[in-house]
Amino acid sequence: MKIIHIVGARPNFIKIASILRACRKASDIESLLVHTGQHYTDNMSKAFFEELDIPTPDINLEVGSGSHAQQTAEIMKRFEPVVLKHKPDAVLVVGDVNSTVACALVAAKLGVKVVHVEAGLRSFDRTMPEEINRILTDTISDLLFVSEPSGLKNLKAEGIDGTKVHFVGNVMIDTLEHYRQKAAKSCILEDLGLKPKEYVVVTLHRPSNVDQRRVLTNILDGLAEIQKEIEVVFPMHPRTYKNLISSGLTKKIEDLPNMLIVKPLGYLDFLKLMLESKLVITDSGGIQEETTILGIPCLTVRENTERPITVTEGTNILVGTDTNRILSGYRESLNMTKPDTRPKLWDGKASKRIVQILLNLL
Repeated sequence: MKIIHIVGARPNFIKIASILRACRKASDIESLLVHTGQHYTDNMSKAFFEELDIPTPDINLEVGSGSHAQQTAEIMKRFEPVVLKHKPDAVLVVGDVNSTVACALVAAKLGVKVVHVEAGLRSFDRTMPEEINRILTDTISDLLFVSEPSGLKNLKAEGIDGTKVHFVGNVMIDTLEHYRQKAAKSCILEDLGLKPKEYVVVTLHRPSNVDQRRVLTNILDGLAEIQKEIEVVFPMHPRTYKNLISSGLTKKIEDLPNMLIVKPLGYLDFLKLMLESKLVITDSGGIQEETTILGIPCLTVRENTERPITVTEGTNILVGTDTNRILSGYRESLNMTKPDTRPKLWDGKASKRIVQILLNLL
């Protein structure tokens, strides 16, 4: 069985690492790794391949940045010849980025089976480009692997054939559990002069948060208040840094005495940073899941989440982007107790289940 695995952006790398590791143990599967080049800088791409033991991609489409339409179209144009040449039995895509929907569309139109890992997640907010990618990918997929029960409910409501759908757990957690001990040895706290449980970690990257000056200002005002009580560490996404400069907000954040701005970190350093933190403030979907397993309080600066189990069974609090709500969530998090249980099938074995189903059904 020949499977083309697609990666393109930072969250994909974390998810695909455990899937490829499981596939390597199955002699009946031949894996071909295609990197679309959606994320291409060293700290957003190369470092992840090295740390997570992901093989060098067999093919790099090198599409680079661009608008959603430009990027999706360019990936499709460059990926089609790859499928025609290698004639895979299936194309496996993960998550909800542009690479996911673009490669799924190419495969489906060429009559190649599409396998979607992390299917069924819905924010019910179609202003999010990722939500469109999720819906379209699920609609044309032949096998849909679901990470949490809400995914089963959503796919059933959308009329997806239930025989295609399999609840397998969360591959993101597979990677976390595999590398947790190695991450614990990271020296990132010493490098940044931090003490365990005496700092907050912040990540922001979504266009709805960082492309609008008013929204970004509201979030920064919240962080300005929080850093009066505890150090705030901010590994800053290139998009966020660019918008801080263009919006004239750089001085507003750089002058804060307990605000530490650093470049994006590798997977192991960032996992260590989260593991020892007091709190994480983010707009990332994957971090909501990781903090749930780590038992670290998480404030999500969004009005919705496609991962509701992180709220109902995890450590996640939705606070939106209002300054007062962010501060209220911060105070609430100080009294949060660590959950006694973890979400069902978030046990580090999701990828093994996926491979077994692929062997049985494809």
